[in-house]
Amino acid sequence: MQRHALLCCTLMLAAAAASAQEPPAAARRLAQDAIVVDTHIDAPGILMDKWADLGVEAPDREFDYPRARAGGLDVAFMSIYTSARQDEDGTAWQAAHMQIDAVEALAARHPDKFAILRSPGDVDALRAGGRVLLALGMENGAPIGDDLGELQRFFDRGVRYVTLAHSANNRISDSSYTLQKRWNGLSPFGREVVAEMNRLGIMVDVSHLSDDAVRQAVELSTVPVIASHSALRHFTPGFERNLSDELAKAIAAKGGVIQIPFGTAFVNPEAAQNTQDYFRAVYDFDRRNAELEAAGQPPQDRQAFEARWDADHPMPSTEIEAVLDQVDHAVALVGADHVGIGSDFDGVGGNLPDALRTVADYPNLVAGMQARGHADADIRKILGGNLLRVWAEIEAGAEPR
Repeated sequence: MQRHALLCCTLMLAAAAASAQEPPAAARRLAQDAIVVDTHIDAPGILMDKWADLGVEAPDREFDYPRARAGGLDVAFMSIYTSARQDEDGTAWQAAHMQIDAVEALAARHPDKFAILRSPGDVDALRAGGRVLLALGMENGAPIGDDLGELQRFFDRGVRYVTLAHSANNRISDSSYTLQKRWNGLSPFGREVVAEMNRLGIMVDVSHLSDDAVRQAVELSTVPVIASHSALRHFTPGFERNLSDELAKAIAAKGGVIQIPFGTAFVNPEAAQNTQDYFRAVYDFDRRNAELEAAGQPPQDRQAFEARWDADHPMPSTEIEAVLDQVDHAVALVGADHVGIGSDFDGVGGNLPDALRTVADYPNLVAGMQARGHADADIRKILGGNLLRVWAEIEAGAEPR
């Protein structure tokens, strides 16, 4: 399941051991020489649960500075994630700002290792000396509430993409995970949000959206859109969270880029089916509890439900080939100019393919792409060149300041 929870130390130590295999020297050189951009790393949410100094080795995390440099990572989009529950209880705005505070604190503690990135034009200057650049992406538009002015305020704090919804329908858009859609795509307010994001130069992120919402966002946006961490449904039939070939082609035709995630739930068909089934089970669980409460009876325990589900649906093991298959299909479908990477490190409970366990492992992905015949020039685009190009186009399309 994609749950933003603190990863256990035992799991992460095992992951570190799995990452120990050495990729070929040519792959390591290319990963270090190229500009590597990962558009989805969930470090901020975990920092809220338990602070860790990510400027030094943090073995219970998937992202830290030493491993980022070992893997060649240059730009790490820090995911400012808020849940549907935080949207419901009114705490999403505060949670988002606290996570931004945490990223700023990390950069301030280690100005020789990290810098906040606000524009693709600043990459070369800021990464000098081996710094890892921390850009901000907001996963779930819930923190803006119903106030378009909040987009400007979050932009001023450095947010450069917004995933319009997450695991539930919100004020902006329908979610891919919900069985009952609220808006049949984007809400009227959501259409205003897309226009305001275009005006400000914030990337519109269509990951997590329903098919209708993705289609409408692509059509409405005056600049390219991105999918910050979405795999392709070609391998996971019926899993709306992943993009259909049709929608992937629509994103590319608009000039956008599809950032392939590494999480097992996205790239393994069995895991994807379990994830889809989980949200159906949650819907039924919530409906039963609502009926019990209406009848004056105590509700069923949510934690017990989650524990039973996890016990009955263990995550299947997955090889790096599953991610490479996604890359191959994406390149064949939309071309190498419209594919990138958005790992979801620190956001999938450690459920990642072998050899793609931490930010030290990008060279393994490079080696796999080289072995499958991708030209180094195309690999450079996929590693980060495409995302930086699209970001620059979106920035150039913003209203002059």
